[in-house]
Amino acid sequence: MTTLEIVWFLLICVLWIGYLVLEGFDFGAGALVRVLGKTTEERGALLRTFGPVWDGNEVWLIVAGGATFAAFPHWYATLFSGFYLALFLLLVALIIRNVGVEFWGKDTGARWKSRWEWAIVVGSALPAVLLGVAWANIAGGVPLTDDGEFAGTFWTLLNPYALAGGVTSLVLFLAHGSHFLALRTEGELHARAVTLARRLAPVAFAVVLAFSVWTLARMDGIEPLSAVLAGVAVLAAGAAWWRALLGSEGWAFAGSALSVAALFASLFAWLYPNAMAASEGPALSLHMAASTPYTLQVMTVVAAIFTPLVLLYQGWTYWVFRRRVAVDPA
Repeated sequence: MTTLEIVWFLLICVLWIGYLVLEGFDFGAGALVRVLGKTTEERGALLRTFGPVWDGNEVWLIVAGGATFAAFPHWYATLFSGFYLALFLLLVALIIRNVGVEFWGKDTGARWKSRWEWAIVVGSALPAVLLGVAWANIAGGVPLTDDGEFAGTFWTLLNPYALAGGVTSLVLFLAHGSHFLALRTEGELHARAVTLARRLAPVAFAVVLAFSVWTLARMDGIEPLSAVLAGVAVLAAGAAWWRALLGSEGWAFAGSALSVAALFASLFAWLYPNAMAASEGPALSLHMAASTPYTLQVMTVVAAIFTPLVLLYQGWTYWVFRRRVAVDPA
């Protein structure tokens, strides 16, 4: 395996982790809109907490997909053909959620707003589950042919370990979103978000611990880096719970963000040096899936120029919309 192949695998991992951390609180907050918001005005305030940033967060997904296509085309082909139905459901859910955020305020009718609120809830919860299922399958292994093609069906993806990954990502994102809402709201809505965060944090700690133990138990010999990262994920989830109980909202949110990042990083560490692990047949290695050295060289130059610009722009966006959101008077 060449140095550039390793570099681009790491970059793709960073892009996916960035997406999961940032969209993780979007998904969690969106799924909780009808839980925390008791009135139209409160639900509008909840939407304003992540409304200005969700589209910027999705840039990470687009870039991760594009980078995978360019750097590891065989990985992209196997993933997007074998997981076609699951990825189609993910795309539909994202479209529904995003349209709901944009259309919610286009009419003042209660029925109109209620419909789009439910669209946001479903469109936030479903991707949270599907992403966990997908990465648990990619790292845990799926049936592959000798050519590295997916040899299973949609139902193959719904195995117990993958479903546990989906439940884990959903619960973790809900807790992550509740910490975000506690950090971004004020008044009665803030008090409600704090209470919910304190209830969800121990559940997130429990599922992250259980899934991490199961992941380590599935390995053919413990992968040291993966084990360390899984331990960090568990400790960070516990720290988020502890800080939420103390009322330290910023640190609780940081803990949940670290837990999301470390949990998925542990899966990536387990996956390396493969692009797709195999439960049957040979695994698809990164070297087999990679583009030509020249392609990777050009991509590296482009990434070195534009990545800092994207990060600066997104950082500026978060700075502009950093203040807490209040409920508009009825």
